[in-house]
Amino acid sequence: MGDQAAELAAEQAHVGRAYERLDQLRSDTEERLRSVLDQGLGGTHQFREERDVIVRSSLARLDQLDIGDQALCFGRIDRLDEDGATESFHIGRLGVSGADLEPLVVDWRAPVAEPFYRATGRDPMGLVLRRHLAAQGRKIVGLEDERFGPGGSVDGAVPAGLGAVPGPAGNGQGPAISDEIEVGGPGALLSAVEGARTGHMRDIVATIQREQDEIIRSPLPGVLVVQGGPGTGKTAVALHRAAYLLYTHRFPLERQGVLVIGPNPLFLRYIEQVLPSLGESGVTLSTITGLVHGIAPRAEEPAALARLKGEARMAQVVTRAVRTRQRPLRRTAEIPYGPGVLRLTPDISATVVAAARRRPGTHNARRRFVEQLVLRRLADEHLRTLGVHGVGPSAERSNGHGRAVADVAPVSTDDESSFDLAEFSAQLRRRPELTEALDRMWPRLSAEELVHDLFGSPPLLALAAKGVLDRDEQAMLVRPRRSSLADIPFTAADMALIDEARVLLGPRRMPRPGAQQGEEPRTYGHIVVDEAQDLSPMQLRMVSRRSLSGSITVVGDVAQATGPWAPGRWEEVTRHLPSQRPARLVELTVSYRTPAEVVEIAGRILHKALPGMSPPTAVRRTGVMPRFVAVDGGGLGAAVAAVARDFVDEVAPGTVAVLAPGSLVAELSLALDRAGAPATDPRLEGLGAPLSLLPVDVANGLEFDAVVVVEPAALVEESPQGLRALYVAVTRPTRRLAVVHQRPLPDALGS
Repeated sequence: MGDQAAELAAEQAHVGRAYERLDQLRSDTEERLRSVLDQGLGGTHQFREERDVIVRSSLARLDQLDIGDQALCFGRIDRLDEDGATESFHIGRLGVSGADLEPLVVDWRAPVAEPFYRATGRDPMGLVLRRHLAAQGRKIVGLEDERFGPGGSVDGAVPAGLGAVPGPAGNGQGPAISDEIEVGGPGALLSAVEGARTGHMRDIVATIQREQDEIIRSPLPGVLVVQGGPGTGKTAVALHRAAYLLYTHRFPLERQGVLVIGPNPLFLRYIEQVLPSLGESGVTLSTITGLVHGIAPRAEEPAALARLKGEARMAQVVTRAVRTRQRPLRRTAEIPYGPGVLRLTPDISATVVAAARRRPGTHNARRRFVEQLVLRRLADEHLRTLGVHGVGPSAERSNGHGRAVADVAPVSTDDESSFDLAEFSAQLRRRPELTEALDRMWPRLSAEELVHDLFGSPPLLALAAKGVLDRDEQAMLVRPRRSSLADIPFTAADMALIDEARVLLGPRRMPRPGAQQGEEPRTYGHIVVDEAQDLSPMQLRMVSRRSLSGSITVVGDVAQATGPWAPGRWEEVTRHLPSQRPARLVELTVSYRTPAEVVEIAGRILHKALPGMSPPTAVRRTGVMPRFVAVDGGGLGAAVAAVARDFVDEVAPGTVAVLAPGSLVAELSLALDRAGAPATDPRLEGLGAPLSLLPVDVANGLEFDAVVVVEPAALVEESPQGLRALYVAVTRPTRRLAVVHQRPLPDALGS
């Protein structure tokens, strides 16, 4: 006991020095910021630039040094140097060096910290000791040692503070780590996964396991696909990978940006604290529909229609929809000019449209070229009526902004009078007859208008979809036109079509030189896509066009696909992503969050849903079997409320969720209120409440201490993917699961 107390005291002293240094660094940065701000806003241009750089860097440094109530240091490794002497490194969430530059804490992402996560008895990576530290605020309250010996042996000891690791799995004595799985720091891991949920995902920086660390530290280039079943920590791994890449490739990625795409706003709120807790606050978080700025989905639609809109074929339909709006006139347009009339014939308009189609650039950017050609042709006609030479061919030059423009010089007539093409063009542009003809030939379009016109006009749709979609598919897409764009009931699947159209069309109005191209998608140096198994090919195209170099981390589980799209293998996803390098597929095989008792139930569902697939191996047991509650008569709501109240008491201060088919949510909300167990809607109030009620289709990626799954038969019927949605529902809890049903259970859950 004395040795343990001495070790704790020594660790406390070292960590205390690290905190003192952290406080000093923060104070020095604040003082530097104040001194610059006190100098005011004046000075030379160079002074202002230097001041702004100092302000930005100081604010970024303060964000990095602010770790809140998170532990600065959570571990230590001892290894032998080349001379056989022992050297120690303390591992933490950010690097802190003393005034003499001696490292007090090594950043967890540094190469020297790698053995803390990867060392095993078979491969100790030079370690003789790995120590996990338990902290409450700045106080070290416990430690757990693993000593690496010869022949692959690891001796574990867990002094007070972390709690002893229970015996073999299934002993019925409470939570237990499986003796079949080798884990690093079993006591620390068990303490972390058994802790009550708070409504926000916590980082796993102190308990990252070997297979997780290998993924986190994978090279930056190319597409990395992370397949992981429930509870394997795939989301946490992806976020820690983003933090690792920002540390390792700081210079390019800070400038290029990192994007994290989640399945819904609730999920983004759930994960929003992870990266800031790791010192990275500059990452962009968005849903896939949130990438389409200036517009949001306002309506739902049948799964079959959403699936059709998400097919890769729709990219060809949108491309042809744009091309069909580039069309010659059907009849001659007559444009009054002076005492006469100028005629723009179908043949001339066809020549102009063909020339414009051959030019590079977006549709709207080429409208100016169309206008120039039309005005030149009309000028030729006008000059012929005067008996003088035509304008003739034009030369092209750069306008300094990367675009080619036509030069047409004034033409001298035989009687030495001067023809001013600019004035001629300015007068014609004011004629509504010319504007109408140009809008017919090559209209300026917004993406929203294009998609609305496409689905609101069967003839336009038939032209764009000919040979791509059959008649029944075209009929599915048709919807009534609306008088105002603000009234159009765009859906989530429409967002990908609008994004595709924006790329083809470009801004409707040409921006001023140097102005931001508002509708061009921003690109990022690295993108993380979570729950990617539910993205359609059209949505994956959205991801691809935002990737600057093809560096993407794709995270998901094909078994947990619950939307209209459900790939059977990851190749169905990666074929729509950048292909500069072959995609790499890695798999997380161990479930740390989901207890074995729940994984066994989930495995039966998975066997029916996707024969041949297996759930991950659970690392722990809780000793508590899932409950199945059959309800007779009309008391479903009351039964759900009773189970939910029990769970709230059992897991306090943790979180409980009632997951139900969408059709039952309103009814259950009233029942819970009547029973004195009101539940919050996490989509409105967040996930921190003791009891939440939400439909299964927004539960992907979330976790709760206890879960009540309601009426599995209805859930399977209502979900586009049936049993896969049930698989998601039953794998959300970390400690307790109950299934309450009035109808017979699906065969996959039958006892």
